[in-house]
Amino acid sequence: MPDITEPFDTAERVLFVHAHPDDESITTGGTIATLTAAGAAVTVLTCTRGELGEVIPADLQHLVGSPESLAAYRETELAAAMTALGVSDHRYLGDANARWVDLPPRRYLDSGMRWGASGAEALESLGALSLSAASMSSVTADIAAVIADVAPDAVVSYDERGGYGHPDHVRAHDAARRAAEVMGVDFYEIVTDATGPLVVDVTPVAHLKREALAAHRSQLTLDGDTFALSNGVSQPIGLTESFRRLRATPADESLPFREQTVGIKVAVGALSLAFGAVIGALMTAVHQSNALVGDIAVPWGLVLALVASTGFVVGLRVLTSSRVIPILATVGIMGITTFLASPTMGGSVIVPANIVGLIWTLAPAAVILVVVAWPNLGTVRASTADAQPLGG
Repeated sequence: MPDITEPFDTAERVLFVHAHPDDESITTGGTIATLTAAGAAVTVLTCTRGELGEVIPADLQHLVGSPESLAAYRETELAAAMTALGVSDHRYLGDANARWVDLPPRRYLDSGMRWGASGAEALESLGALSLSAASMSSVTADIAAVIADVAPDAVVSYDERGGYGHPDHVRAHDAARRAAEVMGVDFYEIVTDATGPLVVDVTPVAHLKREALAAHRSQLTLDGDTFALSNGVSQPIGLTESFRRLRATPADESLPFREQTVGIKVAVGALSLAFGAVIGALMTAVHQSNALVGDIAVPWGLVLALVASTGFVVGLRVLTSSRVIPILATVGIMGITTFLASPTMGGSVIVPANIVGLIWTLAPAAVILVVVAWPNLGTVRASTADAQPLGG
């Protein structure tokens, strides 16, 4: 069976990204203790403080219904677990040492979850400051900031389901994996069924893992070599921990436009406005052009103007899934057209008050109304999928 020498033998620095306090001890506590005992520098990044976690002990029931108090208590539990595992570099996502450059610190809150027919699922409503409600770009950038600071040889987090479907676990996986890709660092996902290709034997440090688990008494109970979460189901303290290395995904899995930074969005908006003005000027110059086909005057200039402007606006809507960007492009087209439609000092106009000029002046407004009105393609697909029966 493969052991720790295969994936992490040469690792001097490893970053573990977890969603809540106690996750690090349950799924990777043994590997963390093994690495620190071997002299590796381990950083544990916890995304939230577990404000919405359930509370097990009777003497801690006063924490129920008080997210702030529970978060503060779980901070002390996590600090004790870090001491047990030998970790000296622990960070909370969004704090000053785990935040993208020049951004003020922020706090990511526990999103909570509920049990559904297919397992863990998101609550009906999310807090605005919760981890899974935050933009993917924000979470990814903050994790990337830690990677830049620590320079790890490997980043470790959950699989694409977050282990069991918790929305915070899924977000932690997505953002950690993306940050690792962008920063060029190997990413390892946790394999919860202990059958992964990379298996770490944590028997030599099992006592340290148990000590770390014991620190999280608000969330779990220990009984010999087993532990139970709030569901009361007893499970053994794992003596092996499994991982799978994931190669970098293709470049076409880049962040969608809505997840880009504000700076990029502003730049794209400005370019759309400028290119819209250019297209408006060029098409205004030719919109009155005709070509005789037999005895019929074909308004090829108007046709070209309508096709070019419509294609530009529709293309922006499809590529960005944004309504603001095509609106800015239309403002550029109509703005320059309106300007050119005004009489010059000599009394001439480029857009005369005839039927062709009227169509060219008003058509972009009609196009943008349609473009803004239609739903995003992803929304249509999601709605269609939701309408499908679950059974076969």
